[in-house]
Amino acid sequence: MAIKEGNKIKVEYEGKLEDGTVFDSSEKHGNLLEFEVGAKQVIKGFEDAVIGMEKGEEKEITLKPLEAYGDHNPELVKKVPKEHLPKDKELKTGMMLLMKLPNGTQIPAKITEVGDKEATLDLNHPLVGKTLIFKIKIADVSS
Repeated sequence: MAIKEGNKIKVEYEGKLEDGTVFDSSEKHGNLLEFEVGAKQVIKGFEDAVIGMEKGEEKEITLKPLEAYGDHNPELVKKVPKEHLPKDKELKTGMMLLMKLPNGTQIPAKITEVGDKEATLDLNHPLVGKTLIFKIKIADVSS
């Protein structure tokens, strides 16, 4: 049965950067990635790649930034007063923080600059602007 939109699937995967660095894998999490195809629960290029595959099938895909996390958005770089940031640790350039959005979602933010009264945060996804290489194996398909 070829995978189509609406199928629920389980996938083994490994994600690497172009330099070979593994940034994520189902093995690292100790479980398979489960999602409904077409429900936009994973990045577009990953979802597009599984359509038409079958249980047991494997392939390797390369996703350009637009099929993955997009290009760097300068509007997501913000200056934030230090009093709005965690006070329990010294803020350093390169440090990652988890920021809570008004809707409760947490997103990673990288500190790009620390001044006397404010810090500059980059709210772009850490993998923005990167080409991603995935090895995918379909473990299960259900309708």
